[in-house]
Amino acid sequence: MNLLADEGVDFPIVCALRAIGYQITWIAEESPGISDSEILHRAAREKSLLLTADKDFGELVWRHRKPHAGVLLLRLPGLSESEKVQLVCQVISERAHQLAGNFSVLTSRELRIRQPPA
Repeated sequence: MNLLADEGVDFPIVCALRAIGYQITWIAEESPGISDSEILHRAAREKSLLLTADKDFGELVWRHRKPHAGVLLLRLPGLSESEKVQLVCQVISERAHQLAGNFSVLTSRELRIRQPPA
């Protein structure tokens, strides 16, 4: 599974996912400052799961019905850096097949996976 990380995703998460073998592009390295619409379009075109901490992607997917290949919204305040890294890596490793094509929200307590309207 290919991954595309928005600028707001912590660099240690990107590094950890690379270390366990995921192909992940980090917008902060390649195209800093591009719009959320461009990021979502790129992720869809490349068939990449989008990792983000930006709730604006929810509006693009749900309200504007923009195409995507899956979005994982990270809502992890209060966790240490190492806890965030461990949780994100675990969820992607164990649930990647369920995340693809869906809009998911990861909190410290749960993972909610919802299929957006067509």
